[in-house]
Amino acid sequence: MPNIHVIAVITARPGQRQALMDLFNKNVPTVKAEAGCIAYEATVDTEGAGSMQAAFGPDTFVVIEQWESMQALGAHAAAPHMKEYSKQSKSMVANSKIHILTPA
Repeated sequence: MPNIHVIAVITARPGQRQALMDLFNKNVPTVKAEAGCIAYEATVDTEGAGSMQAAFGPDTFVVIEQWESMQALGAHAAAPHMKEYSKQSKSMVANSKIHILTPA
């Protein structure tokens, strides 16, 4: 089975992006230690990219993930540290969209 790619677009409430990313980044080492995690990082718009970029904006960050399988992704979603992160971050998040993809 091919790897699973996840693009999670997280929009913070105005002025909360850095605090939300700080909370996210505290959780990254634990996530990267999970079985089946290949990649997991937060990204933001690149400055100076010009007209070739469709910017997400100052309140949004995008999590780029790669997992060995849907089972690994499912275990990640159900992990206690992810439930705790969700609980702690809930008041800072305005919107989130999770895209789960497989190579074509």
